[in-house]
Amino acid sequence: MALTRRPRTVQGYGTAAGTGTLAALILVGVCGSPWYVGWAEAHTDPNSAGGWYLRLLAWPAWRVESTDPEHGVLATDLRAILLLLFAAGLLYLLPAGQVARVPGSASQFFSGWAAYTLAAAAATLLAALLTADGPLLAAFETTGTGAGYGFFAGWIIGWPASAAGPDPPGTG
Repeated sequence: MALTRRPRTVQGYGTAAGTGTLAALILVGVCGSPWYVGWAEAHTDPNSAGGWYLRLLAWPAWRVESTDPEHGVLATDLRAILLLLFAAGLLYLLPAGQVARVPGSASQFFSGWAAYTLAAAAATLLAALLTADGPLLAAFETTGTGAGYGFFAGWIIGWPASAAGPDPPGTG
């Protein structure tokens, strides 16, 4: 029996989109957890750059149980859920065309960063529109906060996406 190269059985494993999605899942899962959020609020100084950044990473907070019985757990976690869904979709859609034209990991780094920034802004806007009873201006202002989070945390997603190598042709 001749040794041949076996095809991959798991789609997305080792691709820029798959690795970036896994990084987003880990980032939101760890830094958005109630334990990290509590730690960041209790042990960081919001007036220092490091403390501000550690608190910013806790922005897509999710909860195990709801403190508001009217909305339930899903409503409180909607922003984090939408962030992961949009990030996965945009990480899959954005880099493929870029990599075809501009080889190299810098293109994937910036595509991953941009995808996460856009995903954070879109997730915030949609979550605010679906769950808030306030004015439209408040939804727009919270979208700015989401975009800021995506800008400052997006490099964390862009870095593993660029290290994964280019997506195979025809995957995006």
